[in-house]
Amino acid sequence: MATSCSRTSREPRRRFWRGRSRSRSKASSRIQCTPDLQPTDVTGLSIYNQRERDFEFRPGPIFANVVLVDEINRAMPKTQSALLEAMAEGQVTVDGETRLVPQPFILLATENPIEFEGTFPLPEAQLDRFFLRTTLGYPGLEDELRIVEEQRSGHPIDLLEPVLGLAEIHELRVAAQSIYVDDLLRRWIVCLVRSTRELEAVAIGSSVRGSLALESAARSWALLQGRSYVIPADVELLFAPVVMHRIVFRPSFLAEVRRSGWDAAAAQLQEECLASAPPPGR
Repeated sequence: MATSCSRTSREPRRRFWRGRSRSRSKASSRIQCTPDLQPTDVTGLSIYNQRERDFEFRPGPIFANVVLVDEINRAMPKTQSALLEAMAEGQVTVDGETRLVPQPFILLATENPIEFEGTFPLPEAQLDRFFLRTTLGYPGLEDELRIVEEQRSGHPIDLLEPVLGLAEIHELRVAAQSIYVDDLLRRWIVCLVRSTRELEAVAIGSSVRGSLALESAARSWALLQGRSYVIPADVELLFAPVVMHRIVFRPSFLAEVRRSGWDAAAAQLQEECLASAPPPGR
């Protein structure tokens, strides 16, 4: 139902919106998270335009194809939650109006794992929205030497050029959807994710998003390997990056992580899941 109101000729005009609309966007943007970062610094806000005598929406950095959120755990929970709708639904709601983020939409986030003062751990609901999580670690000797050499006269990032356009990315997404996944393999993926909910070291297992993401990641990985079908090795390779950050662990497991390291503890937990839900044919 349309909304109307009476106004004098000297009053500013106000627009009342329904449905969805697209906002101006750019290819990439970067958000540096700090404790004083506000949700509107991410999503944008409506500002009164004195010349037009109207409110106009100024989109925030979330309206980009690739968004880098640097040190996300330094932002307050209220600001972190501003990212949830964009990550899960591909849209942002501001002032009662829903605006679609551009497609394709990719959000990359870094987390500061060293300094915990002035940081806010991400809630499980937000971690579940990330497709996968990985740790880069330190580069090897040769790679670190190359980094030093390439930055003697400038930063090599200034020389980067696009290798894919939006059309090519769309084609890859469509191609990944057509990768064949056998019914037995799909059932095993679901059983493997469900096994995380029954382990002694786990307080809360992976959600259904874990099953969806693991199947999708396996199809994408098979495509990158030049195959038209998924094999069990694809699932085993991607299990930890896709599923582990969706699990809430008990203190006993966290104590094991501090003793043996994350990689060893994660590998042990994956072995327990594989023992509970072995691959087809094993």
